[in-house]
Amino acid sequence: MLVYGGRELARNDTLIKDYGVTGGDVLHLVLRLSDLLLITVRTNCGKEFEFHVDRYRNVGYLKQRIWKKSKVFVDHEDQDLFCKGKKLNDQVLIDDICKNDDAVIHLVVQKSAKVRAKPVEKDLELSVVAATADEGRDERVQGDKQPGELKVVTRKPPGRDFQLEPIIVNLKATLPVFIQDMINSTYDGLEKGNQPIRSSEGTGGAYFMQDSLGQDYVSVFKPTDEEPMAVYNPRGLPLSPNGEGLKRGTKVGEGAVREVAAYILDHPRNGPRHQSGELIGFAGVPPTAMVRCLHKGFNHPEGYECTSKSDKIGSLQLFVKNDGSCEDIGPGAFPVDEVHKISVLDIRMANADRHAGNILFRKREDGQTVLIPIDHGYCLPYNFEDCTFDWLYWPQARQPYSPDTIDYINSLDAEQDIALLKFYGWDIPLECARTLHISTMLLKKGVEKGLTPFAIGSIMCRENIKKESVIEEIVCEAKDSLLPGMSEAAFLEAVSQIMDSQLDKLA
Repeated sequence: MLVYGGRELARNDTLIKDYGVTGGDVLHLVLRLSDLLLITVRTNCGKEFEFHVDRYRNVGYLKQRIWKKSKVFVDHEDQDLFCKGKKLNDQVLIDDICKNDDAVIHLVVQKSAKVRAKPVEKDLELSVVAATADEGRDERVQGDKQPGELKVVTRKPPGRDFQLEPIIVNLKATLPVFIQDMINSTYDGLEKGNQPIRSSEGTGGAYFMQDSLGQDYVSVFKPTDEEPMAVYNPRGLPLSPNGEGLKRGTKVGEGAVREVAAYILDHPRNGPRHQSGELIGFAGVPPTAMVRCLHKGFNHPEGYECTSKSDKIGSLQLFVKNDGSCEDIGPGAFPVDEVHKISVLDIRMANADRHAGNILFRKREDGQTVLIPIDHGYCLPYNFEDCTFDWLYWPQARQPYSPDTIDYINSLDAEQDIALLKFYGWDIPLECARTLHISTMLLKKGVEKGLTPFAIGSIMCRENIKKESVIEEIVCEAKDSLLPGMSEAAFLEAVSQIMDSQLDKLA
């Protein structure tokens, strides 16, 4: 991706000059590198085994995979790996060993073996998938770093160089069981010395947290101070000159609270449940909580000392295995209802960053494909300028909503959602609350008129960077029609009337 002047050049059909780029200006290029290595194991007996391994896994994980795949070696706990005559510790990352494309690792077991690693030619996303939610959202944890407001449950033992604790603003909001399990599993991994592994994807710092055995990822941590254009961003992006985020209508450091907000507002309906019994959210947003985490493995300034004053606030999201992102395959393979669920979430939340790379898919045992939306740090913006929906151009978006989906849309209540966010600790700014009111209003009025996701989404998204979207024009006209000092309720009523007129034309 390209970034100029603190803004992502995201619209493929827009000229570079439309973003204000002129001769001599500097663009920041963020590259996506393959994290997957093809590992080939050959034995003296002539047997050969192949499997894929993430370059950011450690040696202990590699040993476990070799043992499970081949079944011809001694137990993985009795194996030793050597590279250039040097014994490798189980916590060493594969990436630190395979600095070139043909690193050779010798596995010392009962019979000698040789392991070769080379990058897979295809980019694959290290992805975060989950699908859990409690029925009433009555046990969600949400917080913002406000002095004097945080109630923290500390688990850091004396003398430890790590810390992980949930941030609870409202003592009435207890942690659901599956959130507790996620935090406990993450803590156990840190306690065993399994370091956070930074993803090579994205524009901010995102860390895969390992389980106690160092064999599986259990969660993903995104610190607020490592967001794009934040002070400790690890991607080399410049600091925001005015506090605005990479997307218009967002602010640096607010991504984590929006990640949690997306999970809180993904209200479940009767249907699939998590293994702990809680209902899965309508769109399947992964369970997410605000936490405070301390570890030397995060991106820190020079001279960093691991003390309680250097911990990081951020979102912790459940990690679940998946089969890739929607970038990997064509959209024609996705069920209509699954695409529609994502569209409902994105329209309602006015998502400014929905692309195929942050929609994951999983093939269930019954052959059905499930879509899981991730990366919601740019939802509920202060304005509609950068609303972006990749699914807008998928064939499913031109299909009408099903009666069940329409019933779900009709059940939404923006005022109750704002109160719910406040209950969990986010006193949502007026401008963001206005965005939620207007986008929910548009979604409900749109389905009442029989409009498709494409038609409704097109109202929210700009055709190009210079031409305002229809929803922006509606908001502007409503502002012009009001007298000074008019209430927010009067403003929303004006929006509603103008919106009705616009929708009648479309219908």
